[in-house]
Amino acid sequence: MFFKSQEGKSKILHLYNQKLKELSVNYSEKLLDTKFGKTNVIIVGDTNLPPLILIHGTGGCAPQILESFLNLSSKYCVFAVDVLAQPNKSAENRLDMKSLDYGKWLIEIIIKLRLKEVTLVGFSFGGFISLKALEFNETPIRQAFLIAPVYIVNGNPLVGLFKMFLPLKKFIKTNNQKYMKKVMNVLFSEYDDFALNFMSTTFQYCNMDFSPLPVITKDSAKNIKKPISIFAAEKDILFPGKKMMKRAKQLFPSLEKVILLEDSKHVPNVPDFKKIEEIILYKSE
Repeated sequence: MFFKSQEGKSKILHLYNQKLKELSVNYSEKLLDTKFGKTNVIIVGDTNLPPLILIHGTGGCAPQILESFLNLSSKYCVFAVDVLAQPNKSAENRLDMKSLDYGKWLIEIIIKLRLKEVTLVGFSFGGFISLKALEFNETPIRQAFLIAPVYIVNGNPLVGLFKMFLPLKKFIKTNNQKYMKKVMNVLFSEYDDFALNFMSTTFQYCNMDFSPLPVITKDSAKNIKKPISIFAAEKDILFPGKKMMKRAKQLFPSLEKVILLEDSKHVPNVPDFKKIEEIILYKSE
């Protein structure tokens, strides 16, 4: 199971609901039955507007990614999805990253919600899910915006090991916040107390997946025809920005733009998220 205990799950869901309340937005929630497990979706904005699916990264939840993109609902109806086997309200089933299962899952969500011409916005692991969906069946998708996505390049494993995974393992073993702060400083361009608390609670009470991350093949990438925009983070040790830009340009014939977020670590800061949001809003026309 993903949650180590019912106590841990309750703590996570308390933080989840706290963040959702803090957003002060009108929303509805839908729990969808999918082949891969129950999936929670938060819906914000006028349902007559073009649909946009927002997908968070590893160790995250829908309210957190919504917070980074609150203005998108001015031009889109936003569907923020709780990814399976993450600290949120969706099922605890972890899918096989080497297969197309995550893509099949996302396309099933799109079909269940009866959406067409969908804009995908995926951050980190959410970018991986977006690319898997494009690989599997890009028909209902209009365009995709990928922010520091998994699945295009990987960073130096030794750097990741020493800077992030060893402090993380020490935190899991000792629950000492100094180790979690080391991890946060590597991952985040900036972070607040909520992010620190949520990440600490997640790694304390959840069974996280540390298996190697796959990268997309040239053959799969060349079959994607829908427009893709990528935001690469220059100082991202997990998925280095300049390396990502170079490979993305070689891989995707449908690449519309690739933007380097200068000085950004894996999780961009508020001004960078605003910049990304403005570009996505501009492309809503």
